[in-house]
Amino acid sequence: MLRVILLASIGVLFFGINTSAQKVNTDSLKLISKISEDQLKLGKLQNTVDQKTKNKEDGATAAQESADKNATAANRLSNDPQNKKDASQANSTAGTAKSNARKARKAAAQLDDVHKNIAELQGKIANELAQLSRYTGSINMPSTQPLPTKQDSTQHP
Repeated sequence: MLRVILLASIGVLFFGINTSAQKVNTDSLKLISKISEDQLKLGKLQNTVDQKTKNKEDGATAAQESADKNATAANRLSNDPQNKKDASQANSTAGTAKSNARKARKAAAQLDDVHKNIAELQGKIANELAQLSRYTGSINMPSTQPLPTKQDSTQHP
């Protein structure tokens, strides 16, 4: 009788350990899957940085050129305020300058958002790797290094 109780308790103990090990294994697999997904998202975001930076620089250049043309047209109109052709041209260049300025601000905001999302994903991946290290004891996945950020090329007053 004592032997049956002892064998039964050992069986329950092994069953409990096996179930616990399976849970740890599935949890670590879920974490690895999440890390892989986040690293893929991070890679995609990092690939867009150059294009977003170019868009920002192009937008700033276009906005500056439009502002210069608008200043020239406004100056020409101030020399002859009654000239309808100069007034129309000044109005047109003012609208273009306003539109280009809006596009430049939007491009700058998109670049800032990409940098913010990259930083958030890097933090999230680091946290997930720390959680994974509890299960594995060591981390075999490559860690993501932050990209060096480029200096803001736009001039702010």
